[in-house]
Amino acid sequence: MTQSFDAAIQAFAPALPLAVGLSGGADSTALLVACARRWPGQVQAVHVHHGLQAAADGFERHCASLCQTLDVPLTVRRLDARAAPGQSPEDAARQARYKAFDGLALGQQALPAIQSIALAQHADDQVETVLLALSRGAGVAGLAAMPAQWERAGLQWHRPLLQVAGADVRAWVQAQGHAWIEDPTNTDTRFTRNRIRAQLLPVLDAAFPAFRDTFARSASHAAQAAQLLEELAREDVQLTGMPPEIKILQRLSRARQANVLRHWLRTSHQTTPAAAQLAELLDQIQACTTRGHGIRIKVGRGFVVRQGPTLDWCDA
Repeated sequence: MTQSFDAAIQAFAPALPLAVGLSGGADSTALLVACARRWPGQVQAVHVHHGLQAAADGFERHCASLCQTLDVPLTVRRLDARAAPGQSPEDAARQARYKAFDGLALGQQALPAIQSIALAQHADDQVETVLLALSRGAGVAGLAAMPAQWERAGLQWHRPLLQVAGADVRAWVQAQGHAWIEDPTNTDTRFTRNRIRAQLLPVLDAAFPAFRDTFARSASHAAQAAQLLEELAREDVQLTGMPPEIKILQRLSRARQANVLRHWLRTSHQTTPAAAQLAELLDQIQACTTRGHGIRIKVGRGFVVRQGPTLDWCDA
């Protein structure tokens, strides 16, 4: 169920010290203000300068001014977040942010060691993520959207506002008298997420007022299904090996083959096959009944190939 902003902050119980990701927008400003007020002297802010737009220097100045007002230490990481060929700008910026935060865990910052990181995505962001996943034909892992808590690089990560409506976050920070900055790219409808925000969410709000709760419930169901598939993949890997043995793969159902292959490619080679690529690979595995049958299929940024009795991976 959706929560009020105050209830979400009261329920938030991170290990301290805490770092808050601060973009300077309304959501991260609200989260930083609330956390700094609740845990004075135990909160730091991290701002990532993506280097992608002229307004970025202004974002940094705004964050510095806010942190000075709150008496909160600020770390600024300047990164080149330009997208690689074939990568979406949104994904490139997100990956750059995670690398910046990972630096905290690796001791690359001058601040005291932190235990947790908080990000300010809220219930509307979660709905957008589900709709974005649907628009791309994602499986259950994509439909699970954003987790509220996870571990990465030795730190606990939190999204304490995932059950708070975006309008409530803005109303709270406005009531506190704090200004924020608007990223001009947030209204650029060339980006799918922005079209969802501007065109679909108002319609959903009018037709299904409880959509934030129902979408969150569906995302939770998908997350449970994704966890079960991951557990099954780990069991099947004990049979097939890594890299997987073709004859043993052939004893599994096509669905279990697909599941274990996704697991192998993601965990061993950090790549995810497109649906068409995976279907072709499964067809080739089924047809691979002779010693001379070769396999070389483009998957992600490389190729899956046959290497004797097993599958293997080579870079493009």
